[in-house]
Parts: sequence; structure tokens; C-alpha cells
Amino acid sequence: MVDVAERRAATDEAGEVVDAKRPLPRWIITVAALCIFLAFWEFFGRQVNPIFGSYPSAIFAAFITLIRNGKLAYALGQSLQPFLLGYGIAILVGVPLGLVIGRFRTAEAALGIFITGGYAMPLVALVPLLILWFGLGFAVKAAVIFLMSIFPIVINTWLGVKSVPKALIEVGRALVASDAVILRRIVLPATLPYIMAGIRLAVGRAVVGMVIAEFFTEISGLGGIIINSADNFDTATMFVPIIVLMVLAVGLNWLIGWCERAIAPWQAEIAGREQN
Repeated sequence: MVDVAERRAATDEAGEVVDAKRPLPRWIITVAALCIFLAFWEFFGRQVNPIFGSYPSAIFAAFITLIRNGKLAYALGQSLQPFLLGYGIAILVGVPLGLVIGRFRTAEAALGIFITGGYAMPLVALVPLLILWFGLGFAVKAAVIFLMSIFPIVINTWLGVKSVPKALIEVGRALVASDAVILRRIVLPATLPYIMAGIRLAVGRAVVGMVIAEFFTEISGLGGIIINSADNFDTATMFVPIIVLMVLAVGLNWLIGWCERAIAPWQAEIAGREQN
């Protein structure tokens, strides 16, 4: 009996020790991974010809130079204006369109094939045509960003509506709710995680569309810095806007996630339980 009690006590102590250990915060793991990556990049980047590559310290020096002469701030402002307009219109148009296509069979039959085909089509091929329509300035950039980002939003919203349990719809109909009320009060809240996922996916495509537009149209903004630096074989300066674009996409992704947690906190709680 004494041995059994001792074993149980040892097991309880070991369990307490295991429970006392807490996993590392995610931000610590992220920072550590970034530091390791930058250290390797710095070491191996110095072994490469500056024409073919660069390294973090040289990129940071080029970043400081672009900040001091004002070129980076000016280029970022030029890029953000069409980006925000095109991306914002894509959200305003894409979410309602996805809700309608997913909710109404006639709309799905009429428009679904165009949405699927548009998403699969290489939209870069349409840039010359858009230039003929909108010219080489602000409007064509916003149009390219809009086309690049609207399809993930529509498709994710569409699939989200399709995943709403039929029991919820039947409850709304049992309460004699109209289609508009069912769409607004039942379908939309249930579809919100899919909508936010589509908006997140659209961020990356919108950033790509912004750079493509600046490459093919009026050479300006961050894409202009990339083109001009590449033409001058200034690889360190070329990397600066690329990294800025990456940081912009990550920041927007975080902002969208924060908005999702603020709008639908119950989804974060459900996801937290599933992860645990």
C-alpha cells in the first residue's frame, strides 16, 4: 500500500510539473525565426556578388537613404491611393455579390460560371486592354487591383453561404422571415468567417495587382523604385520596396484578423477551443 501511495504521489508531482510548463508565446517564436533567417541571410548574402543579391544590413542602409531623400514616402503614397480604392471597391462589391450568388439559385446559375472563370483566368493578360480603356494613370491601377482582388472575396463568400446549416434557414422560414431578413440576420453572421478569409486572401492578390499595374502602366510608386533600381543594378535598393510590400500585406492581414475578432468574437472562442 505504501508503494502504491508513493507512486501516485510521484505521478501527481510529475503531472503538476508538466502542467506548470507553458508553451512559448507565438510572438517569441516568430521573432526568433526572423532573427535566425536574417542572420543566415546576412552571412550568405555577403558572399554573393552585389549585382545578383544583397543582405539585410545593405538593404537597411538603402532604406535609410530612401527615407531621408523622401522617395520612399512619396512612392508609398502613390501606391496606396489606387490600392485602397481598388481593394475597398472589391470588398464593397464582392461581399454582396457572393451573398446573392450563394443564396439564390438563379443568380448562381447565371453568374457563377463567370466568377469561376474570372478567378481562373490570368488577369494580367487584360492589362493592355485596361490601358486602352482607362489610360496609364490612376484609374487603370485601381481597375487592375479591383479585378485581382474581387474574385477571392466573391468565391469565399459564396462558399460560406453554401455552408450555412439548412436548419438555421428553416428556423427563419418557420418564423415567417423574408429572404432579405434571412440573408441579413442568419446567413451573413454565419458566413462572416468565410468573408474575412476571402478578404485576407484578396490582400495578397491586391498587392500583386498594384505592382503589376505599376510595371505595365505609368512607372511610379513602389513598383517604379523596383524597376529603376533593377535597371541600375542597385539590388539593395530594389529589395526595400519589396520588403515594404511584404510588411504592408502582413500588417493588413493582422488588421483584418483584428476586425474579425472585434466583429465576431464568438468565432475566436470557437477556434480557441478547437486548437486547445
